[in-house]
Amino acid sequence: MSKRRAALPASVSRPRARIIDILGEAVAGIARRRARAFLTALGTILGVGAFVTTLGLTATANSQISDQFDILKATEVRLEDAKPDPNEPVPFPADTDQRLQALNGVKHAGRYWTVQVGNPPTAHPSLDQSQTVAPVPVIAASPGAVEAALPLFSTGRTFDRYHQSEQMRVAVLGSAAARQLGVNRVSDQPAVFIDGVPFTIIGIISDVKRNPDLLLSVIVPDTTALELWKTRAITGPTRAIVDVQAGAAQTIGRQAPLALRPEQVDRYTVLVPPEPKTLRRNVEKDSNTLYLALAAVTLLIGAVGIANTTLVSVMERTGEIGLRRALGAARRHIATQFLTESAVLGTLGGILGTGLGVLAVVIVSTGRQWTPTISTIIPAGAPLVGTLIGTLAGIYPAVKATTIQPLQALRTHD
Repeated sequence: MSKRRAALPASVSRPRARIIDILGEAVAGIARRRARAFLTALGTILGVGAFVTTLGLTATANSQISDQFDILKATEVRLEDAKPDPNEPVPFPADTDQRLQALNGVKHAGRYWTVQVGNPPTAHPSLDQSQTVAPVPVIAASPGAVEAALPLFSTGRTFDRYHQSEQMRVAVLGSAAARQLGVNRVSDQPAVFIDGVPFTIIGIISDVKRNPDLLLSVIVPDTTALELWKTRAITGPTRAIVDVQAGAAQTIGRQAPLALRPEQVDRYTVLVPPEPKTLRRNVEKDSNTLYLALAAVTLLIGAVGIANTTLVSVMERTGEIGLRRALGAARRHIATQFLTESAVLGTLGGILGTGLGVLAVVIVSTGRQWTPTISTIIPAGAPLVGTLIGTLAGIYPAVKATTIQPLQALRTHD
């Protein structure tokens, strides 16, 4: 006897299921169990929503990190005397501010140095402050050097080019120096005595973004210091500080020596902070890895939820499955139906989750005053991720449904 399956009579056709019929059955099955369908899709909604939110916030955070690096990177250039000469302790020309600020990309620039005086600064001419507390340092600086430190004044202001050109005896106090000298306002024109010479205090600096030594010191115009104490009072190196626009530091570092001493460009050592590209890439890489791992976990949780709910649905629909099998439905038809239902629920969950995820990114970014940044690929592909999750999660329940025998299912149902 031949082992081939006997051919069906011409009047009997093999059972077929069209795609439109399968989709119709899936939609009808979902519509009949709306609450369960919502709970089944909820896992995908949360999983895809968390996936989109995580990727969106990652891109937004990385954008903010890049912006912060761009703001901070290479905005300060310093120059020092590379060849100290006892006969020329101030290697920077008197018009250092004007020469450097003429360069394209320079905001503020100037020279400064520490002054060694006989008697430390005091608020009272008869008080020998060095015998009571630590002496307050004195810094001679051009107006541009003070501005290049990006100071914030609690009261008053800094000296300007007029004070510099007239060698006026004015001073600016750092916050720590002001507390030590007992000065908290300038409205009554207080004075500080440096080596017995009175200086009118015109401003108090509360904070600086760079060159924090200014907060501890009394700052006087550089020309006034040279007029009173000459160059013999200069201690330590004379420096120039330049505040530049983001991205201009390398260029300014090359141009500054030429602008100051075209005949001796090797006189200065130029200090330019390197652009932190490597650090920025490492930070972005680490954050991407972390957030992608979190997104994968949320998707896995959503897939497990769909699988569990679909499996429970299979157990509850044992009678329906048995009836379909008894009426001629093949195992592949049962498997396809449950896979389709799971895929449809995953797609719907993916669409809703994508919308919620994008909304969450916008809300969080707005609350943090960030600019929302999200790739168009993410909202376009997230629903497909939901479909894939739903399909994969429905494989085991669909296979389980195909193992149900019609007779046993009908008896159990009865």
